[in-house]
Amino acid sequence: MIVSLLYKVTRKLLAVPSVLLRRGTAKEAELLVLRHEKAVLRRQLPGPVRYEPADRFWFAALSGLIPQRHWLKIFPVTPGTLLAWHRRFIAVKWDYTARRGTGRPPTPAAIKKLVVRLASENPTWGHQRIQGELARLGHRIAASTVWAILHAAGIDPAPRRSGPT
Repeated sequence: MIVSLLYKVTRKLLAVPSVLLRRGTAKEAELLVLRHEKAVLRRQLPGPVRYEPADRFWFAALSGLIPQRHWLKIFPVTPGTLLAWHRRFIAVKWDYTARRGTGRPPTPAAIKKLVVRLASENPTWGHQRIQGELARLGHRIAASTVWAILHAAGIDPAPRRSGPT
């Protein structure tokens, strides 16, 4: 895409001197022919025109060269459309959702085994007590995560477990 964009820009830039060296009447006639061709093509198209990134770039580059009062007569897009293209381009450029993981990172299997072991060896401990003991051992884990691990392992909360009362 970048190569085609550079190719098109280079072709357009090389065409600029030939346009500048022409006489004014030839330029005006060419503009009239191009405007008529554009009008004919617009009548033949059933739906909205879809512009490629190279077309959008070219419209943006030319927009600074033409006075604003002639904009609506010459360009097929409005200044608001150009700004919307720019906003979309910037939003895609700075979107990092594909580069980051979604959600909370998984709890390591060793921590899960330790939680289940602590719960089975200490039947009177609840999920908050187990979380506190893990914190004392240097493992930072939320009490709700301990509860989820115990629930997934099929271990009931502390008062309902079998064992000494």
